[in-house]
Amino acid sequence: MPLELYLDLHSQPCRSVFLFAKINKIPFEFKSVDLSAGEQYGAEFGKVSIIRKVPVLKDGDFILTESTAILQYLAANHHTPDHWYPADLQKRARVDEFLSWQHSNIRTHGSKVFWFRGVIPAITGAPVPKEKMDAAVEDLNVSLKTFEDKFLQSRPFIIGEKISLADLVAIVEMMQPVGTGLDVFQDRPALNAWRDRVKKEIGVEVFDEAHEVIMNVDTLPQTFENKGLPEFLKLKIQKMFN
Repeated sequence: MPLELYLDLHSQPCRSVFLFAKINKIPFEFKSVDLSAGEQYGAEFGKVSIIRKVPVLKDGDFILTESTAILQYLAANHHTPDHWYPADLQKRARVDEFLSWQHSNIRTHGSKVFWFRGVIPAITGAPVPKEKMDAAVEDLNVSLKTFEDKFLQSRPFIIGEKISLADLVAIVEMMQPVGTGLDVFQDRPALNAWRDRVKKEIGVEVFDEAHEVIMNVDTLPQTFENKGLPEFLKLKIQKMFN
């Protein structure tokens, strides 16, 4: 039975899993889960994961959630090149350090900017209040500076001379606000050069394939008009503005 990956490429964690499998030529069946239509809350997906989030990996009877766990499982199970998740204890610890940090920093702040610039205006037809937008962008800028000063420094990649899971996860997170027209690499020469190195290592064609949907976020208004607004999105927007 082939490996199954349940994905929506609007999602940063899904793109990291998709790219890692593609780069390392790991055969898989792409099982699309349309988050904008609320398919993660449907009965069929509920049989796969009660957490109701993507990505999900299904390998025979084995089901795994959480993107970092999936990436680490794929690296070990498919014996991918060591640089992705090094056997060297200190290099691996550096990867784990970044993966732990990013979730409540670059991911949190980049996602909020994406919602504020892309999703909410598509739903409401109105921009997010300026003070909320400015605060979200400032939080993201702080995280990006920390990434440069702490995690990247003057190295080609986060752990040194070679790309790792940390770089892969970082780049998909940073591309999320880029999809809304906010170029986080502009006026950041070190970050821009790192982005180019990562994209080259991944492969430009597969990188662009993974990010095609996020770079066309301006189609979201038509998507919601065609499909209707799922109840979970209404609730999420209410929480953001309470």
